[in-house]
Amino acid sequence: MSKILLIEDEAAIRRVLVKILSEENDSYQLEEAEDGLKGMEAIKNNDYDLVLCDIKMPKMDGVEVLEAARKIKPEIPFIMISGHGDLDTAVNTMRMGAFDYISKPPDLNRLLTTVRNALDRKVLVTENKILKKKVGKNYEMIGESKGISAIKDIIEKVAPTDARVLITGSNGTGKELVAHWLHQKSARSSAPFIEVNCAAIPSELIESELFGHVKGAFTSAVKDRAGKFEAANKGTIFLDEIGDMSLSAQAKVLRALQENKISRVGTDKDIKVDVRVVAATNKDLKKEIEENRFREDLYHRLAVILIKVPALNDRREDIPLLIDYFSKKISQEQGMGVKTFSDKAVKLLKSYDWTGNIRELRNVVERLIILGGKEVSEEDVKLFASK
Repeated sequence: MSKILLIEDEAAIRRVLVKILSEENDSYQLEEAEDGLKGMEAIKNNDYDLVLCDIKMPKMDGVEVLEAARKIKPEIPFIMISGHGDLDTAVNTMRMGAFDYISKPPDLNRLLTTVRNALDRKVLVTENKILKKKVGKNYEMIGESKGISAIKDIIEKVAPTDARVLITGSNGTGKELVAHWLHQKSARSSAPFIEVNCAAIPSELIESELFGHVKGAFTSAVKDRAGKFEAANKGTIFLDEIGDMSLSAQAKVLRALQENKISRVGTDKDIKVDVRVVAATNKDLKKEIEENRFREDLYHRLAVILIKVPALNDRREDIPLLIDYFSKKISQEQGMGVKTFSDKAVKLLKSYDWTGNIRELRNVVERLIILGGKEVSEEDVKLFASK
């Protein structure tokens, strides 16, 4: 159920809005405020999924409400309601963070479309915040090797900028972790971090996933839907495994990077977006370009900063630190006492060929914690972590 607040001093307009929205979706929970001051009090004391706010009102106008609300509850999308003479002000509220504006008298289709889109984005932002809390707890960059230290230095320099970053490396090396760190250390850290696994989405759906679609664009498009680029507005979008993206989707991503605009599947209407793009791949994109599977112009747009994440075999000195980190983390997850690893066990693990990189090491450590002795021994490693 979506909770919507209507801040409007004209009772007739409030009645129209309530009628339209109630008929559109009977699950909408609608509340009303007759002036800006009462609206602001309602925002302070309640959690809303959306606010529709008139620009000109007594006691506290819509611009003041928007400014105050952005300070205490920046995640609430605002749709501003503007009279004919308020259009310039309405446009300015977009720069202040409003989701959109509608003119009086409200056009039915535009109103409903804007409300649906705003609520869709609120859901995506909420999901992202939940993910971000998990990320803050579960993602750390462990290691002191030359390769990892170099990556940390690059992140410190690059994160505060809006430069696009292309992260390369084998599966399991931690490319996703680098992307999270770039976002968390950037000025966009309080805005959404939206992750898209390009390899996991069927080619026929990737454009809809990235750019959204309008109702009727294809058989299962039963309503308008915002895409990941819109959800990431003001934040970061992480295009993982971008080497698996279709050429048609690559063309649209290129346009988004060149013009800061996207269009949903099924319409030519432009939507402006302010998104930092971080991409990752385990493929050799230059080879993909030679074989006409990846656009060279997109590559150069993405690869402003290149970060190559080393394989675990190239940073073996970090293995003891990683074992210690995973041991503590996994023991806590399993509700067990923290197990230590003998020096011989660690030495043997350092000698292995880690083709699966960090991901494989974590799995092996978890297996040894569950099956090994109170102190994981060299014999435990031979029995349960044989390569």
